[in-house]
Amino acid sequence: MAKKQFFLTAKGLERKKAELKHLIEVRRPELAANMGKAIEDGDLRESAAYDEARLLQSENEAKIADLEELIHRAVIVEGSEGGAIRIGSSVLLEDKEGDQTTFYVVGTHEADIFENRISDESPFGLALLGKEVGDKVVVQGRKASTEYTVLNVSFE
Repeated sequence: MAKKQFFLTAKGLERKKAELKHLIEVRRPELAANMGKAIEDGDLRESAAYDEARLLQSENEAKIADLEELIHRAVIVEGSEGGAIRIGSSVLLEDKEGDQTTFYVVGTHEADIFENRISDESPFGLALLGKEVGDKVVVQGRKASTEYTVLNVSFE
């Protein structure tokens, strides 16, 4: 069975590599130092500081392993300007009130709503995929739906 591929933009891959580098070169030594201090402080059987240090170290190592796997299986999304919305597209949308917002359609591992990076697998991302300039997009929210018009599609 083929292993799953992860679709990332070139910028997204660079962000993941930078995150991995930080976890290995900065966070890992910090956590090792915390672990050493907890060990020096005494009885490990009843040491909350030691237990917490072990937990944080374990979480960091799991995150490192996940990022290494993600980077290893990453497929860089390439494209050209304009055309249909796809992973890697920068999309300028306008709502009925005339407010304009730019969203970026990205793979799941790059999604960050606070930076308007929308997963291609989210309901909003799925509604955008395949649309072109001039198309209407209806996004169903919890309480109401919002209609947008696609004003521009470019590639990140």
